[in-house]
Amino acid sequence: MNYSENGEQYHIGLKEGDAGEYVILPGDPKRCEKIAQYLDDAKLVADRREFTTYTGYLNGVKVSVTSTGIGGASAAIALEELVKVGAKTFIRVGTCGGVDINVKGGDVVIATGAIRMEGTSREYAPVEFPAVANIDVVNALRTAANNLGYTSHTGVVQCKDSFYGQHNPESMPVSYELISKWEAWKRLGCLASEMESAALFVVGSYLKVRVGSVFLTVANQEREKLQLENPVVHDTEKAIKTAVEAVKLLIADSNKG
Repeated sequence: MNYSENGEQYHIGLKEGDAGEYVILPGDPKRCEKIAQYLDDAKLVADRREFTTYTGYLNGVKVSVTSTGIGGASAAIALEELVKVGAKTFIRVGTCGGVDINVKGGDVVIATGAIRMEGTSREYAPVEFPAVANIDVVNALRTAANNLGYTSHTGVVQCKDSFYGQHNPESMPVSYELISKWEAWKRLGCLASEMESAALFVVGSYLKVRVGSVFLTVANQEREKLQLENPVVHDTEKAIKTAVEAVKLLIADSNKG
């Protein structure tokens, strides 16, 4: 069944030509306008449900910003429908909570892969299939963060569906599972926790498009437990600038070919 009306995708409200091949994906719709200020001639092209889209240009190439809402389910819908209107490279920009004690509030985290502790990706791939970021996007994000002089970490992140399952696991009926798995993630060197990348990486693999993620670390609950310095930072500017610079690098790289 074709879920489109008047040529517009059912959920995101975009039709072919409305979005660029490169798309930055924040969760919060209110963050879209802020990111769009980094584009040339950016215009609001759709605003439906949690999906707000601005389209403009970077270095003469059409680039869009589309919000996905919270969680893997809505992020997967956005990705599916953006691909249908021609988008091919995606960078999720968001926030995360640090897990590894070396990750502090204000640091940038770049995901190479994601732990699939959420439900959406299971409706696309068996649990044995890994949620892996595109290597070109990862490399562009790492270079961008280094060029901007940011403290950054690259590695595996954890994705969940329940925000409060992470922050108050002892209150949940399945506390025994949440707490034991959290300890495993720590021992395995998981950098941070967030909610969308696992679904985006798996759906991206299925649709044969490039997907990566970059986050601003808000704080680290493990550092707080150990009574280590635990700065709390909410300004996502570092993650946004890293994503914008990475898109420029990817555009420049495509022009070489």
